[in-house]
Amino acid sequence: MSDLRLVLSTAPDADTAAALARAMVRARLAACVNIVPAVRSVYVWDGELADEQEVLLVIKSTRGQLGRLQEWLEAQHPYAVPELVALEPAQVSSAYARWITDHVMD
Repeated sequence: MSDLRLVLSTAPDADTAAALARAMVRARLAACVNIVPAVRSVYVWDGELADEQEVLLVIKSTRGQLGRLQEWLEAQHPYAVPELVALEPAQVSSAYARWITDHVMD
């Protein structure tokens, strides 16, 4: 099994998403962050139904960095409760997994 984790998070707009992505990569919490624009999120917040445009972040990191990544997102993200959903890929090429682990701080 690979140590690679795909972490999903959202941001309120493209500028915030880009700033978060650059900072995560610079801090070596992620090797790469894909920014997917124009995601529509429907959810309940403070007892009210929300229907918002957001930007999706697909963060490439490692299992060992999940705790630090969560702490960092909670401190840096503009949302009171930032999304962090970590997924373990069923299959990852060994070369790509090695690239991720080479670019994420241990």
